[in-house]
Amino acid sequence: MTLSQLTSIWRARNVDQWLRSPGKYQSFAEKVLAQGEPLLAYDVVNDALAKWPHDTRLRQLQGLALARSGATERANASLEKLRQAGQADEETLGMLARTYKDLASQTRSRVEKKRFLRRAAEIYLEAYESTGGCWTGINAATMNLLIGETKRASELAKKVRKQCHKSLSAECSDEYWRLAVLGEAALILRDWTEAEEWYRRAAKRGAGRFGDLQCSRRNAHLILRYWKADPSNIDAYLSVPPVIVFSGHMIDEVRRVAPRFPTSLEPAVAKVLRDKIDKLGPCFGFASAACGSDILFLEAMLDAGAEIHIVLPYNKEEFIRDSVDFLPKSNWRSRFERLLQRAAQCVTASTQKLKVGNVSYDFCNELLLGLARTYSVRLEAALIPLAVWDGFSGDGPGGTASAVKKWRAIGYRPEIVNLATISPTLSRRSQIRKTNRANQAAFSKTEESSGFTSRIVAILFADAVGFSRLTEDQIPRFIRHYLGAIAQLSRKFREGVIAKNTWGDGLYLIFSDVDLAGTFALDLADLVTSKRWIEEGLPRELSLRIALHAGPVYEFRDPITGDRTHGGSHVNRAARIEPITPPGQVYASEAFAALSAVRCPDSFVCEYVGQTPLAKGYGTFPAYHVRRHFRSGN
Repeated sequence: MTLSQLTSIWRARNVDQWLRSPGKYQSFAEKVLAQGEPLLAYDVVNDALAKWPHDTRLRQLQGLALARSGATERANASLEKLRQAGQADEETLGMLARTYKDLASQTRSRVEKKRFLRRAAEIYLEAYESTGGCWTGINAATMNLLIGETKRASELAKKVRKQCHKSLSAECSDEYWRLAVLGEAALILRDWTEAEEWYRRAAKRGAGRFGDLQCSRRNAHLILRYWKADPSNIDAYLSVPPVIVFSGHMIDEVRRVAPRFPTSLEPAVAKVLRDKIDKLGPCFGFASAACGSDILFLEAMLDAGAEIHIVLPYNKEEFIRDSVDFLPKSNWRSRFERLLQRAAQCVTASTQKLKVGNVSYDFCNELLLGLARTYSVRLEAALIPLAVWDGFSGDGPGGTASAVKKWRAIGYRPEIVNLATISPTLSRRSQIRKTNRANQAAFSKTEESSGFTSRIVAILFADAVGFSRLTEDQIPRFIRHYLGAIAQLSRKFREGVIAKNTWGDGLYLIFSDVDLAGTFALDLADLVTSKRWIEEGLPRELSLRIALHAGPVYEFRDPITGDRTHGGSHVNRAARIEPITPPGQVYASEAFAALSAVRCPDSFVCEYVGQTPLAKGYGTFPAYHVRRHFRSGN
């Protein structure tokens, strides 16, 4: 069953029927995890834990979903808690040991790395000795190899190999893992040819189970790196197919002066896209869904058996009018609707389109790239940008030319389907400069005449927890010491702060970039939680909730204050995140996490915390906990 099919089942589920037993949630979460989608699995498990908070299997799956999504420390804490509650079964211990293995891969300290690996080896071995399970046994062997205990690793690998051979001859509940374990044992024993054969069989058995393939590949790489061996032969079987992020021209409107993608070219472009997809072999595609290139790409991906993710720049109805159903007697709308039904994910970047500039489309392109990059990193798959483009600068910001330029600026080498090559008679060199000048002049005139501009920004809202309980004589101290300390910190970020305001205990800042916003938010959280406020005559428990979001906004001069300020639906969305943020922590939106994954992947971590109800009935949204990268001392 594909991820899109699983997603459809989850969306259409009968909640009353599902809530009769935790088993339905458990088996469904396992299937989603096998497909490599830990975020959905986490939501499924959390939904069930609200009903059955002490269910062991649900708590195990919660820990595994956290671990596979990269929230290693939270996964470790969750599984340690389960173990302390008396759960010492193979699943709990094996998943707990996995978190120590992951912590070892994240730390930059050699001492800490070895300590975490040794702890993982101890827990895996404890699980194996008490249960005799093959998967904890082979992991115990691998961890012992990595800490230099080669003799013990070899002994364990041989013992586990013998067990697996026996279980393969009998009925086996999940043959994939037995085959993968035999491959891992062969690598530990340096039998490269045998390892390749077992992994070949495992890959065939586990086709489409991208999450499981990625886990097997990670362990194989750890062993091969230890032996200083070439991983390419094993990668041929265990590599997860690439992720494609796509951008392309729409079908020309009837009134278009300089032809770029006329309807007559549709069959030719569709064929070239199918050929390109067959050559690249992707299994995941991220694109918008405008008529023309987007829809042709998404249809070709589905025909190839791939999974599609769609991002609309703004609400569906308005997008259909602008970018799907504007040609007479066309079937683009029905094709659009079919694609939405079959998508594994559909994200709406903005509730409404900004009426100044093309920033809504720019934001959509950035969000697409960020979501695709996050997905590829989680599966350790290659990310390939692909565009249907005529090779010329576009009609304005936010188009295909803009997307290609940004991809190249951050180091990607996009694959290009060149419209001018498909149909050389469409060369627009003589008209392009004139057309672009007219479009850009009209764009500038619109902005200047209205007094409004638009841009993509990062937005921070923060609120002091405990402010309402301050006494009258503590208010001046709060302003002088609490807000004064924040003001001092903000001066270090003055170049990136483009607007700021306070009201009582509330703080509102607009940043030019997500990197600066995230770093400031974490420094602010550290400042508030580390300072001894009681020494300033303020309550000891004084804390702060901090929320981050990113999106396109209007920039204008406030007619009352005369100051430059910002507004729009994304400012409102950011304000709804702050009230649901735990005190002392920094929460962020999916958009902020996605843009951060592209612009500043090494600055901080955005960990998924689940679908979270927003304040004031504003719906639910995927929330992320922003924290610093895991660090350990030497």
